[in-house]
Amino acid sequence: MLAGSPAERVVDRTLRAHRSLSSPQRQALKEVIFNVGLWRRRLDFLLDHPTAPPPLILFAFLHGLAHLPAPEAASLSGVGEGSTPTLNPAPPPSLALRYSLPDWLADHLSQELGPDADAFCAHLNVPGPVTLRTNPLRNSRDDLASRLRSEGVSTRPGAWSPLALHVDGPRPNLYALPSLQEGRFEVQDEGSQLLGLLLDAQPGETVLDLCAGAGGKTLLLGAQMRDSGKLLAHDPDPERLDRLLQRSSRAGLTRVQVLRSPPTPGLDAHRVLVDAPCSELGPLRRGPDLRFHASPDVLSRFPPLQLELLHRAADLLRPGGRLVYATCTVNRAENQDVVVAFLASRPDFHPVRPGQGWLPVACVRDGFLFVAPHLHGTDAFFAAVLERSAG
Repeated sequence: MLAGSPAERVVDRTLRAHRSLSSPQRQALKEVIFNVGLWRRRLDFLLDHPTAPPPLILFAFLHGLAHLPAPEAASLSGVGEGSTPTLNPAPPPSLALRYSLPDWLADHLSQELGPDADAFCAHLNVPGPVTLRTNPLRNSRDDLASRLRSEGVSTRPGAWSPLALHVDGPRPNLYALPSLQEGRFEVQDEGSQLLGLLLDAQPGETVLDLCAGAGGKTLLLGAQMRDSGKLLAHDPDPERLDRLLQRSSRAGLTRVQVLRSPPTPGLDAHRVLVDAPCSELGPLRRGPDLRFHASPDVLSRFPPLQLELLHRAADLLRPGGRLVYATCTVNRAENQDVVVAFLASRPDFHPVRPGQGWLPVACVRDGFLFVAPHLHGTDAFFAAVLERSAG
């Protein structure tokens, strides 16, 4: 993994090579591999050695970050007691070293978040909660919580989405639960749920999810519409659309239509969701090596495409319709700047407050939705709600 292999692949390969390990041992090995990958820059700083061999890196993690006594850390890491390194006792001098980030990323987050950058980066190193979205076509949130409890899964309500339940305790095998197979819930971050809810899709309308992916938000929109009207989902990846159809059937949705080709102007939709491709800085806590696989050019790669998608969506929307533009990143160039550029060329559109009447003010910043792990416990998301003039 330190050579660039994805963390999940390294874990899978390692566990397959050590099938005799007990369940607790397998879990401990998985935690160590993920944490060494996550903290690689901080560990380099502790060792003052950017190319230290794996036993020394493991020792630095166990002793320097997990705070095991040096003899125990040396034994577990395979470092002989007589050759244990002296770890750097100084505090890390920069945000990048403190939270194990590439320099360019730490600099960008400092510029974007100012005094909040430290808290945001700290939360990138803590695993996010396992969050479920209730399918209201199958059950209420309270009913789902009761059903999950009968299946051995304890949950608590989310703070922001009325559909969210957070799983308490160790992550269960959700995909083996009868309640999932019956379409009673989907796994979806609470912030991601908010993006779909902002569209406020209504029964009987024509609604388009222009960048549907595998359809998590499409399913939410279908539930909002009570499986009526016309729900269209487009994505350039045909395999994702195939998965969406499978998930739709499980969720009890019969009106979802997948579009294999981009929709053409004149669709006359009531509502369009544009969950745009982006630099994906918002869910970095979901993978220990995601931050190291990105490069600085990701910050400028997407705005032209995002603006094009917004204009395309606008041409598909009827007068008086609603458009939600969303990303899962923290980058003004992809968020506010794209919206401002769009509005400058489309005077027939105007912004409205997200979630008027139900979304707490804590989730709204400068007229846009903004949620983040250090403030809301969600991944980081941005959204603008735009409406087209009726005349």
